[in-house]
Amino acid sequence: MSFKKTRADIVERELLNRFRPTWMVESIYDLSPEQLKKQGIKVVLTDLDNTLIAWDNPSGTPQLHEWLKEMRKAKIPVVVVSNNKHERIKKALDELSLPFIARALKPLTRGINVALKRYHVKRSEVVLVGDQLMTDVLAANNAQIKSILVRPLVDSDAWNTKINRFFERLVKKRLVKTNRLSTKWGHKLDD
Repeated sequence: MSFKKTRADIVERELLNRFRPTWMVESIYDLSPEQLKKQGIKVVLTDLDNTLIAWDNPSGTPQLHEWLKEMRKAKIPVVVVSNNKHERIKKALDELSLPFIARALKPLTRGINVALKRYHVKRSEVVLVGDQLMTDVLAANNAQIKSILVRPLVDSDAWNTKINRFFERLVKKRLVKTNRLSTKWGHKLDD
């Protein structure tokens, strides 16, 4: 009986670790080029909706435009890796002039692998920033790259994301209970 419990504990631990982010930061806008370079990050991969822009506000905020300006000045490419269709991302990013990979198939690694090849970087030199454990963090862990979980920019979600959020709440609760996830959001990677 104790062997089964131990085996079940091991399986649960391994499963939960697949959803564990490297860092938790309040917002993508809190990330500075200095913090990223200190961690050896050369390319930032980011989810689109509720991470980079609010899903219902494709123009972005002045804060986003300032952050992108800082990243460009530091020569750190920001690449959108999204499960959305090409047309949707192109329209959303029209004013931002950012490169993107559509139909990334997160939590699979397709989009991440395309970015790694395109930018000729090692896995240790890339980070994926996203607002969802079920797609973004799991994809990063599947690809063996670092991840940053951020708070969603707005409380509402597109209809298809609401399903993920339901399951995400269950996983988050278990991660917190087993001390694998903090309940506090940082403002730097060192927090």
